[in-house]
Amino acid sequence: MSALFRPLSLRDVTIPNRVWMPPMCQYSAAPEGPDTGAPNDWHFAHYAARAAGGTGLIIVEATAVSPEGRISPYDLGIWNDTQVEALRRITRFLVSQGTVPGIQLAHAGRKASTGRPWKGGAPVGPEEYGWQPLAPSALAFDERHPVPTELTATQIHEIVDQFADAARRALAAGFEVAEIHGAHGYLINEFLSPYSNHRTDAYGGSYENRTRFALEVVDAVRGVWPDDKPLFFRISATDWLEEGGWTPEDTVRFARDLQDHGIDLLDTSTGGNASAVRIPTGPGYQVPFAARVKAETTLPVAAVGVITEVEQAEKILANGEADAVLLGRELLRNPSWARHAARELGAKTHVPDQYHRSV
Repeated sequence: MSALFRPLSLRDVTIPNRVWMPPMCQYSAAPEGPDTGAPNDWHFAHYAARAAGGTGLIIVEATAVSPEGRISPYDLGIWNDTQVEALRRITRFLVSQGTVPGIQLAHAGRKASTGRPWKGGAPVGPEEYGWQPLAPSALAFDERHPVPTELTATQIHEIVDQFADAARRALAAGFEVAEIHGAHGYLINEFLSPYSNHRTDAYGGSYENRTRFALEVVDAVRGVWPDDKPLFFRISATDWLEEGGWTPEDTVRFARDLQDHGIDLLDTSTGGNASAVRIPTGPGYQVPFAARVKAETTLPVAAVGVITEVEQAEKILANGEADAVLLGRELLRNPSWARHAARELGAKTHVPDQYHRSV
């Protein structure tokens, strides 16, 4: 059997293949009013197309645990029941197509309150639905971003509770997989890295202190997320800094800690926390980071980053470099990538009855 189309079971959830869709923000939710942060017809059509295309797991875009946790005013949220009901419409359809529905729970930290990327993505103020960002330390992401407000210990505990509340709502919305966003320079990543965390209290300084917030979030979410459902963690495996940042060695060490705290898979990305770095992008450029975690720990991993070709994806899995692959931009370009890959590899994946003529 093709490695790409072999089912993967995590806890009591079986994902039908290893072609997965990572979280990709659509910046298309209402920024104000009763439907703030709720998915709409665009989101439904977007996710439904990839499910009909045979994708095994779809992780819905970074979904904020609080209004100030959004990357932009147009992001999805999961802090109220209106959002839950709108998300349930999506999960119902994904399940009907044999796709496992997942969701990424997120807080943007110091990179919050920005505009839509196709309009420049610059920070926005109250006149454009913006707000004051929060962070572990009062350090701006770059010269464009405002200096964030440093979180108090009380506020940190409140955010931990917000993650737990969001997980409860995700379960009510019908999701089978939850992922905690600890990557790309957003709040949890900011705490992890000494580059962005200059605190001198119990949440800063040593490795143990810098990872404390992340593990408290994991414990809070795992405490309300059912034992039979898997919990993922997305990490930036490196800040791509020569010194003073989060490193691949830290990632391997932290992967073991995450597994001890109930994480079932590490979604392995890189970067996003330091603005002035050169990242050597290219086909599969982040796969070695996933492969290292897989080689040095027992935690399952998923690889992401310029994975576009069927043979490339199959080889990553066949070589034991990862347990699944996440295709981002390629699934934006081709919602039926999984179905085309199955045909090329002589494998099978879900095909809607309405599309039987395409087989």
